[in-house]
Amino acid sequence: MNSKKQIIFPKHKAILAEMGEQFTLARKRRSLTLMQVAERAGIHRETLRKIEKGDASVALGSYFNVLRVMNLEKDFLKLADDDEFGKRLQDLNLLNK
Repeated sequence: MNSKKQIIFPKHKAILAEMGEQFTLARKRRSLTLMQVAERAGIHRETLRKIEKGDASVALGSYFNVLRVMNLEKDFLKLADDDEFGKRLQDLNLLNK
């Protein structure tokens, strides 16, 4: 299977980097080392480093497992939860009917 390389624009890379910082802070608040979290999440330490840098090449499942290790897995449900733009589009469509 051929997979295309993901193109991430600079402004979106900044969002991923911020998310990576949040992962780092969450880990450090819990006084956990890179090795402890990586082992518990079932990933390599280098993969965790990439997550903490906001690397878009890391599988979503790895991000989830790191959240799970820190008891933050329910934060995953917040992704796209408040779809304000989608709701506005839907409302405009309903008004035009």
